[in-house]
Amino acid sequence: MNIGIIGGGAAGFFAAITAKERYPSARVSIFEKSLTLLSKVRVSGGGRCNLTNGCTNVDELCKAYPRGGRQLKKAFHTFGTVHTMEWFESRGVPLVIHEDNCVFPVSQNSLSIVDCLISEAKRLGVEINTGMGVKALRRVDEDFGGKKGNKLELTFFDDELSPEIFDKIIVTTGGSPRRDGLDWLEDLGHKIEYPVPSLFTFNMPAEPVTELMGVVVENVVVGIQGTKMKANGPLLVTHWGMSGPAILKLSSFGARILNEASYNFRIQINWANEQNNDIVSAALQGMAEEHPHKLLSNIRPYSLPSRLWLYLLEKSDLSPDKKWIEVGKKGINRLTTTLTNDEYTVKGKSAFREEFVTCGGVSLQSVDMGTMQSKVCKNLYFAGEVLDIDAITGGYNLQCAWTTGYVAGLLQGSDVNNLK
Repeated sequence: MNIGIIGGGAAGFFAAITAKERYPSARVSIFEKSLTLLSKVRVSGGGRCNLTNGCTNVDELCKAYPRGGRQLKKAFHTFGTVHTMEWFESRGVPLVIHEDNCVFPVSQNSLSIVDCLISEAKRLGVEINTGMGVKALRRVDEDFGGKKGNKLELTFFDDELSPEIFDKIIVTTGGSPRRDGLDWLEDLGHKIEYPVPSLFTFNMPAEPVTELMGVVVENVVVGIQGTKMKANGPLLVTHWGMSGPAILKLSSFGARILNEASYNFRIQINWANEQNNDIVSAALQGMAEEHPHKLLSNIRPYSLPSRLWLYLLEKSDLSPDKKWIEVGKKGINRLTTTLTNDEYTVKGKSAFREEFVTCGGVSLQSVDMGTMQSKVCKNLYFAGEVLDIDAITGGYNLQCAWTTGYVAGLLQGSDVNNLK
């Protein structure tokens, strides 16, 4: 059996390794268009490789995927986060689960994961080809040795390379930032969901809050004005705007809405992480009664960073040199509003490190999610970000690559047994 893998990323290597382990006599070949293998794995987690998440509850795991979570449920039972950790540790890569549930190699170096995948593929005899971009993929229905089959042919951009015929092909080309990058798959009959960026930070060029760059607030609630979309978690103020898990989560779930708004919108921040304004107001009143003669600058609610608290006081028209007893009811009301409904204008976005993630790709309606096989092209499978699946930060996107790569590599749902 001749198996072709288009793409030398995480999903591609996992699919290739799985296929070769399951069908050891098969020829398994990876075709990567660039000269660098596993490029996104190398930069994941800032170069430390956040390869999965410590979440072991499949229902909870699925919630981390704005698109594709429900459809991945069965696949996660087949190969989930626990399987991933066992897979790498059994191959000599010890892992550590951090407090935020992100899983890294103990080495804190992505090369531990890269080297493991490449060495495992080579050990099994997987053929690895770099600089071989696929130009076209087509069905070949003519007879082969007197037997009519559903073969697939790959043509390469390098005209000196002859087209190759495969029994099975797994597409793992990753997310495409351009719609036309998916035309070749649409031509085969697949429905395509328009790709737009996901996981990005917010630019706020006109907001003075950027002067607080470096400030981190551990738990806030951020919402997109005019929608019901909210996300909570840590927030980081940057020199261009805002980042951190809360912002990235919101950008992921709001990917299409924010794209339609041309990335010009307003957000509301609840710095107190308390939805009941009366509770916040009562807490501030309690501080005023407990520390009547203390300066506002010296007594901070909700353990807010000092620089942020001074900024919020100024935004509430309150002098930091004012005593708490002097704030009064109107002052308490202004502070409550600022703490629970602080508004900012966003104009534009910035990529989150080099970990570019797209929302969109091959529609899950065109794929049997139990096998990852195409519903419109027999013997063609998909894995990874080429599918319309994406997740928030925390190792979830790579987990999708391992899961879908593994399931696709099993090559289920067709006449594979006749091709061994």
